[in-house]
Amino acid sequence: MIFDSHAHYYLREFDGDRDTLLNRLHDECGVCGIVNAAENIETSAKCIELARQYDFLYAAVGLHPNCVDKWQDGYIDEIRPLLRNPRVVAMGEIGLDYYRTKDNKELQKHAFIMQLELANEENMPVIIHDREAHGDMYQILRQYRPKGVMHCFSGSVELARETLDYGMYIGLGGSVTFANAVNPTRVAKYVPIDRLLLETDAPYLIPTPCRKYTHGMERCDSSMIPVVARLIAGLRGMDVDELLNVTAENARRLYGIQN
Repeated sequence: MIFDSHAHYYLREFDGDRDTLLNRLHDECGVCGIVNAAENIETSAKCIELARQYDFLYAAVGLHPNCVDKWQDGYIDEIRPLLRNPRVVAMGEIGLDYYRTKDNKELQKHAFIMQLELANEENMPVIIHDREAHGDMYQILRQYRPKGVMHCFSGSVELARETLDYGMYIGLGGSVTFANAVNPTRVAKYVPIDRLLLETDAPYLIPTPCRKYTHGMERCDSSMIPVVARLIAGLRGMDVDELLNVTAENARRLYGIQN
């Protein structure tokens, strides 16, 4: 039982075979759930539409920090009704990214805080992106304490401990398999099993062992989660099927998914 807690199947990398791939993932690969995380208003609508087409897909809506140039005063009024759609299970992907740009930090923080406030008002979990912004990120989290997940967690064990203290979950994916994955592997061993989610960030972050099997298609998909699960299960000294089942239940619990 595989639950991919964070993916982007609306992106153009899947335009050629999206339907075939999604059906195969569900029918042949044991994928029981996928949350598509949006980047902006347009992709939020795409996530909802895909979730309407496939009952094992769910949508998250929000403005990614790399799309913050699209921020406008009326954005919250646009996103609020989307957040209330029955196929939407989270606000995301939201957060801070100082890797790609550092000249709009204040706008990034403003957009992030506004979306956190909306999620808290609507009692919705958040999917948080944090890249090279740990200082500002945790200053904001200490104030707003949202429920949700730190997607593709890249921080230290100490930051993981603080994240868990806020009641949040930690998402890990293909980066755990990378050669320089010192922090992710330490965190993978540290996180309590009931607070761990597995993800792909598809089409990004192909697990290292899968790269020779992509047949020239440089993209990740949810069938690769067991590769990450086997590595993490080995680090933790547990059965891989147990890890997959528990993390699937964790995702359902966080996102309020009953089936």
